[in-house]
Parts: sequence; C-alpha cells; structure tokens
Amino acid sequence: MKPVTIAEVRAIALSLPGATEAPHFDYASFRVGGGIFATLPPDTRHLHAFVDEEERQRMLALHPGSVEALHWGRRVLGLRVDLQTVDETLAERLLVQAWSRKAPKRLLPKLQPQWARHVG
Repeated sequence: MKPVTIAEVRAIALSLPGATEAPHFDYASFRVGGGIFATLPPDTRHLHAFVDEEERQRMLALHPGSVEALHWGRRVLGLRVDLQTVDETLAERLLVQAWSRKAPKRLLPKLQPQWARHVG
C-alpha cells in the first residue's frame, strides 16, 4: 500500500462542495460553511479529521494501528490519521464524513455520487 500524500488529502478535501483551505495557526485547515472539518499538522504525516463519536469508535476498532483519538484537553474531537499506514479510500471516507458534519444541508446534494456512500 502506498502512503497517502498531503497533495492527495488536499485534492480530496478541496473537491468537496464549498470546501476551502485556510491557515489555522501552523496547521492547514479545511473548512465548509465557516467550520473546520479537517486539519493538516506541520509534520506532513498526519491528517486530523473531525468525525463524530460513532465513526471515531468504528475507525479506532477497525484501524488501531493507523488512527488514534484526537484529544483537545479532555475532549476527543476526532481522529489523528497516520497517512503512511492508510489507503486513499480510508482518507477519503474520513474527509467526507468530517465534511458532512459541518456542511450546510444545501451542499449535501452536490456531493459526488462516489463520495455520497461515505455520508451517514
């Protein structure tokens, strides 16, 4: 399996309807509807995807060597994904899941059909 690159993550994230990229401290952040759905830390190895609790638990169980809980103080906000150990399909799923939590409902029908399967 080839590692997922930052360029691939960026391409997927910015292909989602209404998604933009903006700096967030020393991270790159991907936003929709004013909310951040994912960030790239400066280490160029990880993706932070802000998915819901159900998806977080599922991914932690299925991919324990590739994802870990993303903590902010005592809260868990999403997943820290090791891009060296996941495939593009998993990175895509997590980005779409995170995007769908923040996207205005009017954007959901604009999601490409191959990505709609990752919502919900």
